Amino acid sequence: MNRNPKTPAVTVRVPAKVNVQLAVGPARPDGFHDLANVFLAVGLYDEITVTPADELRLTCDGPGSAEVPLDGGNLAARAATALAERTGRAPAVHIHIDKNIPVAGGMAGGSADGAGALLACDALWDTGLSRARLLQLCAELGSDVPFSLIGGAALGTGRGEQVRPLPVGDSFHWVFALAEGGLSTPAVYREFDRLAAAAGRPVPAPVASEALLRALRDGDAAALAAAVSNDLQPAALSLYPALADTLAAGTKGGALAALVSGSGPTTAFLTDAATAPAVAAALQDSGTCRAVRVASSPAAGATVTKASASAR
Repeated sequence: MNRNPKTPAVTVRVPAKVNVQLAVGPARPDGFHDLANVFLAVGLYDEITVTPADELRLTCDGPGSAEVPLDGGNLAARAATALAERTGRAPAVHIHIDKNIPVAGGMAGGSADGAGALLACDALWDTGLSRARLLQLCAELGSDVPFSLIGGAALGTGRGEQVRPLPVGDSFHWVFALAEGGLSTPAVYREFDRLAAAAGRPVPAPVASEALLRALRDGDAAALAAAVSNDLQPAALSLYPALADTLAAGTKGGALAALVSGSGPTTAFLTDAATAPAVAAALQDSGTCRAVRVASSPAAGATVTKASASAR
């Protein structure tokens, strides 16, 4: 993105996420589901740059950028508008997204952009809002947005927006296989509800796995591999059956664990540092995915990486 170097600007780096546990409860009257959602931020990032403008404007570059909506429904635009309304100003900024997180891939790319834009506008405007107020705004924007702000590891409850940081004892290594196209998160939840009704069994209340939380705390990759789970995975596979071939390819390639990331269709493979390249090569050679990314976790949440002196 070209800009005048004298123009005030703030750039924020914000990570993708993987859900190492996604326990989904029954549908609530408001249409949402209660969750026990264990997030890990991973080292795949979008960068959000905001500069003053005559009116709110959104641009995007990078892989999948053609699929990113550039209107007021984008979470980055909504974040700027919400913060402007709270602080009594017009949302007169140009928001540029340098996209690297998969689009509609179950890795919270849109939520990351919302958190990144919120933090960037907060810094550009020097609003003085507390961290707690920013997190409240994040929760109003979307279920995954608060975690995108805090990063690291966290347990999300409610619809996922009530986040509690979790201790992590060591780094975990991941390979992500990117699918052709995307999956709609609401569509996956609707399919979850349909499958639950068809099975004729009540959906239990979601509970975080103590074994999984202990594995994170201990930094134990083998124990984490034994504990990961995603209640949305059957629904994602129902809507996108070819993901089963990708999961099988990564498992055959040596992954410790394989699961659909969030609502999909990105698939996540837990490895160790030594075997990650082999798993990535096996997935790339399998022909079951369009691209492969390697990353580690936990990663820091939304972070200001550049700010011109006149932006503060």
